[in-house]
Amino acid sequence: MSLAPRALLDRAPRAEVRAAWLLLAPALTAIGLFFALPVATSLVLSLTDFDLYGIADPSTVRWVGLGNYQRLLSDPTFWRAVRNTVLYALLGGPLVIGAALAGALLIHSRFARWRGLFRTAYFAPVVTTLVAAAVVWRAMCHPRYGPLNRALEAVGLPAIDWLGDPRGAFLAIVALSVWRTFGYCLVIFAAGLEAIPASLYEAAILDGASAWRRFTEITLPLLKPTTFFVAVITSVGLLQIFAEPYVITNGGPLDSTLSVSMYLYEQGFRWWNLGPAAAIAFVLFALILVSSGLASLLRRGVVR
Repeated sequence: MSLAPRALLDRAPRAEVRAAWLLLAPALTAIGLFFALPVATSLVLSLTDFDLYGIADPSTVRWVGLGNYQRLLSDPTFWRAVRNTVLYALLGGPLVIGAALAGALLIHSRFARWRGLFRTAYFAPVVTTLVAAAVVWRAMCHPRYGPLNRALEAVGLPAIDWLGDPRGAFLAIVALSVWRTFGYCLVIFAAGLEAIPASLYEAAILDGASAWRRFTEITLPLLKPTTFFVAVITSVGLLQIFAEPYVITNGGPLDSTLSVSMYLYEQGFRWWNLGPAAAIAFVLFALILVSSGLASLLRRGVVR
């Protein structure tokens, strides 16, 4: 009789495991059908020359192995797209983090009474339709009638061909990306600031610490996890940038604003080179993976 309770105890964990798998089955099935299977199919697709003719007759598809990746290595347009994409992340990322942190500090301290209003105003670009915002931004950058050049002329500075000059067009895309993104990061920073105990600041004030000392010794160290999260999501978003250059400049002038996502779109949906487009997608995935890994190393202090 003493074996019966022990058998029940041995059987209970198995029943819990079966119940857990049963409850997880719908979610795992959805992940397998809509994530794992498409990723695996894209990987196989990147190793073929699948194109428009392959859609009509799959028997014409050839296995090329790493041929698509090798052609990308010798494609100057692809390397320009990679350079532009990396520059978007390197230039736009710090600007987004700096603007979001500055805005969060502003609404967290002096303008606490108007905190809700400022949060709404800063977050409005995030919920604005990106295409509509890009069209408005393109009108603002018009070389003759745009308000940006009108403002420059008002202070005696020469007008700039924002969308016709490669450097001006690149800066216009970066400015739009920062304006679109920093409001979301600001809300995250504001939540991180509210999680810092006020008693730490009170003790620092009693010890005679200046505002700058409180910022560097209390705020920044305690915001490290938040900053890491914001840096990762910002870099991932900027590495996938597509709509801003597509709507404003269509990758021009001279491919100065062409991104990897745009090049992927052109190869896959304009020229129907689906095999090379899948290869570009996995190269973009590798860029995002490297970016996230570097951010993790920086957070742990391995890279100095």
